Amino acid sequence: MGSIESERTTIGWAARDPSGILSPFPFNLRNTGPEDLYVKVLCCGICHSDLHQIKNDLGQSNYPMVPGHEVVGEVLEVGSDVTEFRAGDVVGVGLLVQCCRNCHPCKSDMEQYCNKKIWNYNDVYTDGKPTQGGFAGEVVVDKKFVVKIPEGMDAEQAAPLLCAGVTIYSPLNHFGLKNSGLRGGILGLGGVGHMGVKIAKAMGHHVTVISSSNKKREEALEHLGADGYLMSSDEEQMKAAADSLDYIIDTVPVFHPLEPYLSLLKLDGKLILLGVINTPLQFVSPMVMLGRKVITGSFIGSMKETKEMLDFCKEKGLTSQIEVIKMDYINTAFERLAKNDVRYRFVVDVAGSKLD
Repeated sequence: MGSIESERTTIGWAARDPSGILSPFPFNLRNTGPEDLYVKVLCCGICHSDLHQIKNDLGQSNYPMVPGHEVVGEVLEVGSDVTEFRAGDVVGVGLLVQCCRNCHPCKSDMEQYCNKKIWNYNDVYTDGKPTQGGFAGEVVVDKKFVVKIPEGMDAEQAAPLLCAGVTIYSPLNHFGLKNSGLRGGILGLGGVGHMGVKIAKAMGHHVTVISSSNKKREEALEHLGADGYLMSSDEEQMKAAADSLDYIIDTVPVFHPLEPYLSLLKLDGKLILLGVINTPLQFVSPMVMLGRKVITGSFIGSMKETKEMLDFCKEKGLTSQIEVIKMDYINTAFERLAKNDVRYRFVVDVAGSKLD
């Protein structure tokens, strides 16, 4: 084991303002300690929430900002108190890099709900230094927020699972929706939604994709293996499907009415919100009351669930559908993501890119 209790520098690609344009940015990694890992970034997925952050859509962005929270890398060195990892391990790092460890969520293996959690970018460490994400040559991460990538799983395939995969797995796990035979709906077929189809199908569910148009029908049914497809703009289709679903996982990251989808749920059905939206959603209360339906939300997943999800995907042979790019294409990739022009996740080959 090496001693890495010193500051290091690296180069990332950062946004400087709400234009969201990324360009090379040298910066200091935070001071490292005995429980930290120093990791060379191999690749990093691009999530829709990265787009929100670089564009300051939520009004809380701080610049310069190096985004990226679906990080897969190779451990270069470990701190003196690290025994779970060693140099050469291929590991994953997600959205969080620290929590208080003392609150109820932290003590219940639900650290993603800690009120003092620290994001892996667009945040500050307890020493006041800014956090920066995975579109960089290296990262320094506390061992608690690192997971081993299962042997035989490609790094590029694993990267989106660290956000999209666990974001789907966690609510299915928490709300008791892992049993086979359930009927589920996946609203929105993007990076998170396509993993929703795959994971729910692997759990033995009957899965219906719900979309506003017919353009993704063939992809959903023929390539992802969905059992059904509903076009939400077709009133007759939606009426025929009323009271048919045990749950709907709503991955849509823009404003949309909830009533049409609430009508699809059975008694005690659950509508689970996963999309980050900066405007209020609306529904009329009888839509919930008359079926004892639940509108709830879920946020990524815990480190425990991340490990479970990776093992589940390895066991079931699940992978994410990706388009691998180099760093010099990243601004074009964000433009395409804003237009929903990707099937279904961009992954940046960081190690194979020229960063400076």
